[in-house]
Amino acid sequence: MKQEQIVVDAIIDGKKFKTKKLAPRENPTRPSEIVGYAPVNTREEAILAINSAHNAFPSWAETPIEDRIERMRKAIKKIKDATPEITELLSREHGKPLYDSNGEVGVTLAWMEYACANAKEVLKSEVHEHEYGKTIIAKDAIGVVSAIIPWNYPLALSTIKIAPALLAGNTMVLKPSPFAPLAVSKVIELVSSEFPNGVLNLVHGESEVGVELTSNPKVSKIAFTGGTETGKHIMRSAADTLKHITLELGGNDAAIFLKTFDVNDERAMRRLVISNFLTAGQICMIAKRIYVDKSIYKPFVENYIEAANKWIRVGDPFNKDVTIGPVNNKKQIDHVQSLIDDAESKGAKVIKLGKVLDEDLFNTGYFMQPTVVLGADNNDPIVVEEQFGPTVPILPFDDEKDAINLVNDSIYGLTSSVWGKEEDAVKVAKQIQAGTTMINTAAVQGLDVRFPFGGVKQSGFGQEYGKEGLLTYTNTHVINIPKVGELPYIPE
Repeated sequence: MKQEQIVVDAIIDGKKFKTKKLAPRENPTRPSEIVGYAPVNTREEAILAINSAHNAFPSWAETPIEDRIERMRKAIKKIKDATPEITELLSREHGKPLYDSNGEVGVTLAWMEYACANAKEVLKSEVHEHEYGKTIIAKDAIGVVSAIIPWNYPLALSTIKIAPALLAGNTMVLKPSPFAPLAVSKVIELVSSEFPNGVLNLVHGESEVGVELTSNPKVSKIAFTGGTETGKHIMRSAADTLKHITLELGGNDAAIFLKTFDVNDERAMRRLVISNFLTAGQICMIAKRIYVDKSIYKPFVENYIEAANKWIRVGDPFNKDVTIGPVNNKKQIDHVQSLIDDAESKGAKVIKLGKVLDEDLFNTGYFMQPTVVLGADNNDPIVVEEQFGPTVPILPFDDEKDAINLVNDSIYGLTSSVWGKEEDAVKVAKQIQAGTTMINTAAVQGLDVRFPFGGVKQSGFGQEYGKEGLLTYTNTHVINIPKVGELPYIPE
């Protein structure tokens, strides 16, 4: 049955903005099908959006926090009401199964609601009375924020920026990825409609738009989620005007299994499999390399494969029996396959996991059957690099110190996990160089929007989620009111 093609627009100064050029977005399940079209904005149109946000900033920054929260709550209600339409569109353009799209909307709404519930308290000024007088510590809005988001979790990774930025009194210009531009545009249209013109602007486009968003002197802060190399380019672009930057970049997240881990724990094994292959492995915080104490390595591998074969069912995202859909785009398939081929050429064993439910569909879409790689070397690209796809290596280690060294020997430090008796696992976790370490779970299953999330090393810096995720969109402004009189230590 032929599906309706969606056309989304840019939003500049509160109005839909028509462009001369549109870019198609294919359905990765059926690449011959065009799901819809997104605009291709120009650099000049990006400047219009930035100017709109710049002009809207003074009055929005003066808007009472109660009004900002009320508007955001109305936007939340609109997203809730439109959830069936949004999730269907996201699954069509992205490839993630419908349950996964619903899960992304759930995380999106949970964060937006948390931000609304806590913004007034977190963003209020602190007043300190002391012997020298009074000091007020205000949390001022920064100005225009440019947000650039990736394709893997477009709804959650846009609203993780939109909600705190706008609640803090900033204005924004947001650019989605061309690999998943449609559903997020619908969400931003709903949110933008609840705010004054210019407060939330949306542009699409190619590199020239991104360069303008990260270098324009009217932009005061950049919030970016994506690859490490792109993050480095953004830092260079932002340097001339010393913009505030929040970067959530690549990760090569490790999972350590201690000898105290129960290899017969089927529920734990299932959690691990999900943490490896949810969204076809296309999540920044997914477990991408598994280190197992050699004393339990053999039964671990056997039980892992059994758990994976039970859970993994590859096919159409709209089939309720499917747990893994296609990879989002052909370029990503080629990257993941090159890592697998390299490992196999060096003697590693590649084992296919799960079931393919529709061979004809599998052969025409951007599908990959998930695999586990055994016998890879610690220096092989499949271990060292971020796969961002449905494959994972499992490697043995000799002792805890060995495991910690292997995990920390990486340019990345986004998330990690340690599995075993809690006391043992926490002891190891404290020695890992990562922004977040989870115990006996991993990836989205261990995410809590009430607490900060961010990376270390070349996985970026700055915090999202939690109260820190609100404060990162503010400037600390100290107002001192000293008691009348001269300071005693200054000579006459």
